[in-house]
Amino acid sequence: MTYLVIAAFVAIIGSLVVALVAMMRGGSTGTEESEATPPRKNHMARALAFRVGFSVLLFVVVLISYKMGWIQPTGLPMNG
Repeated sequence: MTYLVIAAFVAIIGSLVVALVAMMRGGSTGTEESEATPPRKNHMARALAFRVGFSVLLFVVVLISYKMGWIQPTGLPMNG
């Protein structure tokens, strides 16, 4: 389970880096795009949508893992 969470965080951070690079490259570069290359206008939006979707998926996996008993909560005990 630890490796799954680490891999998910790496994928989330990676998609943020991809979105940052797309944002920094965005806009016009002063040259006209040829019709042979497809436009990449939505590259940043797709990377951010992937990040949001993967974050929700990670939350659901952790929640299901807790409900199934695969992971246990840690921290301060509740005195009641």
